[in-house]
Amino acid sequence: MRRTSLTALGTIGIAALALTGCQASAQDASGANVAPASDAPITIATLPVSDDPTQVNPIDALVELLEAETGREVEVTDVPDYLSVVEAIRADHVDIGIMSGFPSALAVNTGEVDALLAWKGSEEPVSTCVVLDDSPVQSVEDLRGKTVAFADQASSSGYFMPVYMLQEAGLTQGEDYEAIFAGGHEGSFAALAQGQVDAACTAFMLTEMGEPMFPFADGEWRAIGESPAMDVMGTVLARQSLDDETRSQLEEALPKVFSEENAEALAAYSSFIGLEVEIAPEPSIFASFADIAAVAGVQLEDLE
Repeated sequence: MRRTSLTALGTIGIAALALTGCQASAQDASGANVAPASDAPITIATLPVSDDPTQVNPIDALVELLEAETGREVEVTDVPDYLSVVEAIRADHVDIGIMSGFPSALAVNTGEVDALLAWKGSEEPVSTCVVLDDSPVQSVEDLRGKTVAFADQASSSGYFMPVYMLQEAGLTQGEDYEAIFAGGHEGSFAALAQGQVDAACTAFMLTEMGEPMFPFADGEWRAIGESPAMDVMGTVLARQSLDDETRSQLEEALPKVFSEENAEALAAYSSFIGLEVEIAPEPSIFASFADIAAVAGVQLEDLE
């Protein structure tokens, strides 16, 4: 496995994703044909999931499993945030990225990224907000006048769903509480542990996983509130120029990779296991995200 990193692809906001990078081609600059798809590596853009050297990195496990199912080398490119995954795909820097519902909806709505497959939602809550055990905050309503950490401005579980949950409790962002973006779930947890914020909103699933994904021991933290479920929990996004051979290989291999027998190795990625899979879903599958996105001040139809 080869691993590289991309810095942020420019200043990217939720309201406008700037297309950057060089278009991939079946020929190189000299006009010579490049290697056929069957010989080329499959490339994935990911966010680093864990920096703990004592733990098996789930990205490494994902790569090994995908290589075994496809018989092809898989290369990973680390990017700093969710929108950079989308941008790497749009710019043809990589073949695919695995994303949660909201950044997928944002990406597909541009008309420049395909949803290769989608994992349908369950009835389980997506998000919760976490406080330290000795905090005076006992309920979501108690966050009025407080500071709340969110993971990333394009995160389903770390922003959109908890903001919607707070809005449903009568709390408007910027008016009733102050929001900060910590750059990821780990950053939110660190801000809470250091007393920089009153609460950290995160994926419900992470609180159940424990270390290293969730750093607080029993008795050190409490969860307040539960968000609704989502119609789509996640997708595999693909560049529109992806060749048919690779597209078919991935559509066949990915459901096998995300199977129950691989749940422990895939760690944070295992939240998709057991969910119904839809291959090549229509963009309409993301229609339910529009109202929730609007609560966070994002209009999906404004993204072009």
